[in-house]
Amino acid sequence: MESLSEQRLNILRQALGKVIDSSPSNYMNWLAPVLEKAENGILVCRYKIRREMTNPYQILHGGVTAGIIDDLIGATVYTMGLESRFTTVSNYIDYFAPANEGDEIIAETAVVKKGRTIINLQCEIFLPSKNRLIAKGYSNMLSVG
Repeated sequence: MESLSEQRLNILRQALGKVIDSSPSNYMNWLAPVLEKAENGILVCRYKIRREMTNPYQILHGGVTAGIIDDLIGATVYTMGLESRFTTVSNYIDYFAPANEGDEIIAETAVVKKGRTIINLQCEIFLPSKNRLIAKGYSNMLSVG
């Protein structure tokens, strides 16, 4: 019998190479990422920076960057097939470089440490056209039952 993690990963893997537009997360649907990789505790997505994702300087808005990190980390916890629900209790983000309207960025998540009630995860966002790390974030996710 398939584990809950494998069941969830099989659902996600059906979207490999496609724009995610039917996620339970309305924010993820708005972000419209293309799923590149889905493993237990790892997700990789590609995003196209649209005008509505930018600040007045037409660079990726820091709040959208934080939203990408938070949303993708939450989806990463989903891949782990855990029975309880989790919520973000802290987010820490370093911003290193801008991304412009029209750029494609790649976000990759990983589990740093899984405890009994808290999971620490990270997300790195890259601008592959310039081989540049543009942001890195860490989140603590708390089991809420």
